[in-house]
Amino acid sequence: MSTPAALATVTATLQHLLSNAASGVSVTTQSPSTARNGGNGAQINIFLYSIHYSPAFRNSPIPGEIRSGETAYPPLPLVLKYLITAYGANDDDISGQQLMGQAMSLLHDHPVLGKTDIEGITPDSDLQRQIENIRITPDVLSLDDMSKLWSSFQSAEYRLSTGYEVSVVLIKSDRASRVPLPILKRGEDDRGAGVVAEPASSLSGLRFPNQKPGAEFGDRIILLGEHLTNEDTIVRFKHPLLDDPIELQPEPTQIETEMGVQLPALADDVELGSKWPAGFYSLSLVTQKTDMPRWTSNSIAMPLAPEIVSIAPIIHPAGDVALTIECLPQIKKDQRVVLLFSDRTITPDSIATPPDPTDPTHADPLSRTTLKFTIKNAAARVAPYVLRLRVDGADSIPVDFSGDTPQFSDNQKVTIT
Repeated sequence: MSTPAALATVTATLQHLLSNAASGVSVTTQSPSTARNGGNGAQINIFLYSIHYSPAFRNSPIPGEIRSGETAYPPLPLVLKYLITAYGANDDDISGQQLMGQAMSLLHDHPVLGKTDIEGITPDSDLQRQIENIRITPDVLSLDDMSKLWSSFQSAEYRLSTGYEVSVVLIKSDRASRVPLPILKRGEDDRGAGVVAEPASSLSGLRFPNQKPGAEFGDRIILLGEHLTNEDTIVRFKHPLLDDPIELQPEPTQIETEMGVQLPALADDVELGSKWPAGFYSLSLVTQKTDMPRWTSNSIAMPLAPEIVSIAPIIHPAGDVALTIECLPQIKKDQRVVLLFSDRTITPDSIATPPDPTDPTHADPLSRTTLKFTIKNAAARVAPYVLRLRVDGADSIPVDFSGDTPQFSDNQKVTIT
């Protein structure tokens, strides 16, 4: 592949070809605004006015550059856009048209820049070693495009011009490729890959209790999918803020399309407030059979909703309202938190996260986080406002399902009088 000098090599090669074909004609490579430079002889000007990426070569290395198992960065693939302009002697239009005819005839009969055309034109470009051909293709510019192009050349007077496209120039990446050592043994005793004659588990969705939109602590979650089995299988929960995933044992299942897993309740584990941050988890199944490598199913997203423990005050006069909210689990550093108040989103004034709940001096074993909000110009109304807390995209669930009929929880309401 080529070096960055290949751009200049293409331009110089075109200049060389046209100079040999049109004897006594000056072939320049300047902007049309300066190409004439006070001269009045026969002249052909080649101007590289635009460079584009070639999408066909952007995502893979060139065949032949690497072998199977090796990795290399793709080259920089460029398409060069040229403007060819002809000037007749003493600016004679007939002479200029003759020159343009000669130039276009040459490029028509010479659609590919070969190794002999490129070699020796400029040093150290290696363009002649490129496997992919360098093709010259007419690039038809509309009258509007040509007018816009020439208007960008300041005071240059329009002359007979045509466009050409040269592609593709592949500039080698300077980033090193990776060449692994040959494999001498595949698996224990060179037995190759382990094969299990059974279909792999696959997840398609989740079902939460009472048709809730997300999970809460203590919920029994139903995993939906195919070929689900609790034999030698665990349920893995991954969160961006956790260094290590959390793994739970699934419940025994009799059918292959559903599997239950019980989330721990906050009251049963005082460390849950710090171990399970609210937000979205990546949930998957991990199977580990005896004497076999473990394999993992596909992942699906599971929202774990924060829980509002208390709100103070619950009754406040209209105007600016200062609210103090306690929530579980505790808010981690860098988590995004907003309060949903009617149709407004309110950012917290302050967030006080307690220390490690395992600390014996810590008074609250459930690790509540205290948040303070200010709602500006809160309007009075007869019905109370139902609040929700959103943490990393997961909303608290303000509904109480303990009775016969679901209703909004009293501890998540605020009355503005």
